[in-house]
Amino acid sequence: MKVRIGIIGCGSITKFRHGPEYKNNILAEIVGFYDPVKERAEEMVKLFGGRLYESYKELIDDADIEAVSVCTSNESHKEITIEAICKGKHVLCEKPMTIDADDAQAMVDTALKYKKILMLDHNQRLSPAHKRVKEIIENGELGRVLSFRTTFGHKGPEYWGAERSKNTWFFNKTKSGLGVIGDLGVHKIDLMRFLLDDEFETVLAIGGALHKTNEAGELIQVPDNIICMLKTKKGVIGSGTFSWTFYGKEDNSTIVYCEQGIIRIYDDANYSIKIEKLNGEEVFYKLEGMQTNDNQTSTGVIDAFINSIVNKQPPLISGEDGVRSMIVLQGIMRSLKTGVTIKL
Repeated sequence: MKVRIGIIGCGSITKFRHGPEYKNNILAEIVGFYDPVKERAEEMVKLFGGRLYESYKELIDDADIEAVSVCTSNESHKEITIEAICKGKHVLCEKPMTIDADDAQAMVDTALKYKKILMLDHNQRLSPAHKRVKEIIENGELGRVLSFRTTFGHKGPEYWGAERSKNTWFFNKTKSGLGVIGDLGVHKIDLMRFLLDDEFETVLAIGGALHKTNEAGELIQVPDNIICMLKTKKGVIGSGTFSWTFYGKEDNSTIVYCEQGIIRIYDDANYSIKIEKLNGEEVFYKLEGMQTNDNQTSTGVIDAFINSIVNKQPPLISGEDGVRSMIVLQGIMRSLKTGVTIKL
């Protein structure tokens, strides 16, 4: 029996990630789609099969559907996820989990109450290079991690989203809430938690709307650039740079500085990982590249979600992971507003 899937929200993330990855999974069957813009859902049906639903409530009321992907704007994640779980569905929720850490915790509590899987689409921890680097850090071959620098930037959601315009919901404060930190920064916050097996303790952030404007030519009301300093409970310090104004090639790199060398991840055009050891030795790894807006490859998230359902196993990226990342994002936004270091 295949896991029967409903997808709520039919923007680019569904067209390029969820739709094709479910279709390519032999254990999944797409039952149907819903989007408030009917034409988008119709396009997904043509591309991936299934049927059109007139509302998300109609979709989650369908007893044939076992699990849903929530691919809507940030502010709606909590409501849709909780309703879906209460209707007996497993949920794969797009990042960020929501725009408030308390709301994120409510989603987790609901999943626990109804004994349903709640998984987050923090896909960076599933890339081959990041999994290999975690092994390198854990086996201690380069000694203790001292610091890091992580970056995620591209030219902005108006070049990626379904609307391809400045009218994108990503620029809307009510729908987005978090701007670039919710779109890109959340990936790297989760990644560093994963790589370091550690939690962040303090954050200090600067940034704002530097360049992006709405259709009226006014600066958007959410940040398009954020640079933050972070410290973990184990004492590792690092920086995160997140931008919607990298008007060239996308930068999705991370550098980890250890006692006995440096690990460069997706920082070299030829190698996924480059290790520079203290003794002068260099080690190179050629692994599958990271997905980019211009180069869509399988994230592994859909396969992991389906595997969790079929084998009745905890998800690889849990609701609790989403809550911990939301606490950090909330701290970054508070620091951005107040100009002070925030203790999480």
